[in-house]
Amino acid sequence: MGGEHTGRFDGRIALVTGAGSGIGAAVARRLAAQGAEVFAADVDGPAAQSVARELRGAQPLTVDVTDPRQVDTAFGEIVRRHGRLDVLVHAAGVDDPTAKEWIAEALVADRPPEVTGRLGDDAWRHVMRVNLDGTFHVLRAALRVMAPRRSGVVVTVGSSSAFDAQAGYPHYAASKSGAHALSQSVAKEAIAFGVRVNTVAPGPTETGMAARTPAALRRGFADPRVRPYATPEEIADVALFLASEEAANLVGAVLLANGGRFTA
Repeated sequence: MGGEHTGRFDGRIALVTGAGSGIGAAVARRLAAQGAEVFAADVDGPAAQSVARELRGAQPLTVDVTDPRQVDTAFGEIVRRHGRLDVLVHAAGVDDPTAKEWIAEALVADRPPEVTGRLGDDAWRHVMRVNLDGTFHVLRAALRVMAPRRSGVVVTVGSSSAFDAQAGYPHYAASKSGAHALSQSVAKEAIAFGVRVNTVAPGPTETGMAARTPAALRRGFADPRVRPYATPEEIADVALFLASEEAANLVGAVLLANGGRFTA
């Protein structure tokens, strides 16, 4: 696949959340390179602006997906400008660096991680608000725009963590598992209105989240029998496949992109 211009998304209006970095930024670049007019949304406004400046005709949006009003305003702005939204890739998400540190400390000490008993309400709610509530806010706004036109494609970025449910990472695993089920339920509803919804579930990927992962934990993810960490561009290519007409018969799919670490 790759980032060269293919015309695959010529004339399409596309919104990418989490576009300021990592997988979202790679998706925004790929979509623009393949002809889409991209709205690059991120809670970090300057990061969204930086990515948008790279891309032909791209527009930055500052959006906190935990705030439904901000989400609805962003979708409304796109519809006001273009009358429609053709492609949505929802890549906004967060991890928990503190919990990762606790897991890494346990690995180094060769003892089981003890996280759940130490996990505060604020940490739990933050991860759930962004990863699960945010996915609901974005999917709801997308259907409000796309379903009346009987057209549109949505790709959500989940995680392989929803399946292997790593010890010591309960809030992240639960948030991503919930986001998968949410996307699949919405997919079954949305297809009746001509809207396709699918999910890509990456494994370890070289993003800002990975950069914050402690060295001991990164070594734990390393395995010579499987592919190394994915690049954001490799995951973006899977997302663009799901967003393209080549995936016309995929509805409610969750595609594991974890380099062969496990299957589900």
